Amino acid sequence: MKTVKQIGHFLKNEPGSLSEVSDLLGANGINILAIYFKAEGKEGWLQYVPNDPERTVNVMKSAGYEVEVTDVLACVVPHHPGGLNAVLKPLKNAGINVENIYACFGTIGSVTVAILGVENVMEAARILSNNWIRLLGEELYNM
Repeated sequence: MKTVKQIGHFLKNEPGSLSEVSDLLGANGINILAIYFKAEGKEGWLQYVPNDPERTVNVMKSAGYEVEVTDVLACVVPHHPGGLNAVLKPLKNAGINVENIYACFGTIGSVTVAILGVENVMEAARILSNNWIRLLGEELYNM
């Protein structure tokens, strides 16, 4: 099954917090491929897909962050009006809830890649593959 690792942790909701994480990762040769931050009050939840998840966990733990690592799907989204529904509709029809979705920075070649957090990663991967949606695994880390 093709999945990628998402790193998640709490972050203070104040100027410079995101920049500090970016500086820390960049100084350690880690590239953020996709990122999502949701602030609520004085803190928020940051989640991202780095190009080197194992190193990221080590760096972030060494810096005092408590990290959560989860498997997520990186899927190629058709780039035309309604293209996102090619990914979402099969999941809806299978009764699989999308818990979060965010896009990778830029595009990879001529495709757009979306990161999906879902209730049942294995079943969602099977459903999407059966509906001709291209899933990316570790090859995403090197694109």
